[in-house]
Amino acid sequence: MSKLAKHVIAASSHVIPGLTPDPCSRSHGLRVKPAMTWVAVLFACGTAFAQSTPVGTWRSVDDKTGEAKAEIRIVDNAGVLSGRIEKRLAKDAKPDAVCEECKDERKGKPIQGLEIIRGAQKAQGKDVWEGGKILDPENGREYTLRLTPVDGGSKLDVRGSFGPFGRTQTWVRVQ
Repeated sequence: MSKLAKHVIAASSHVIPGLTPDPCSRSHGLRVKPAMTWVAVLFACGTAFAQSTPVGTWRSVDDKTGEAKAEIRIVDNAGVLSGRIEKRLAKDAKPDAVCEECKDERKGKPIQGLEIIRGAQKAQGKDVWEGGKILDPENGREYTLRLTPVDGGSKLDVRGSFGPFGRTQTWVRVQ
């Protein structure tokens, strides 16, 4: 038995009936409350950290109609975020649609799987990712990007701007 396991058993005051008997006690079972507590704390901390970033899958919602448009997966590659359209959800979405209006190498590429977020990085000392670009595949324009997790990371404010003008959409995390 490892030193850690012995320490956990020795320091614990609760037993789980039916498991390996504790040689130091008249009761039968393994003492595990402290170990289970630490596992729960570490799991909660890991989950909270994972939820406080834009990394993950998000459902974009049209800010004009309120209709779900797409699911976008955002990934982190050495501190730089990128995002692709994983699934189109709009009722009128054509499965074979391509980005006709794109002006770079994405022109003519399928919208499903299209990279629409590029280059965002975490701002120092803030829970904001900026400095990247977001593409609107409907008009082919790229906008300066700002990503801000809100509501404990269950939502993401996505701001696309061109100079002083812009708009913010709130995306919802897909569980």
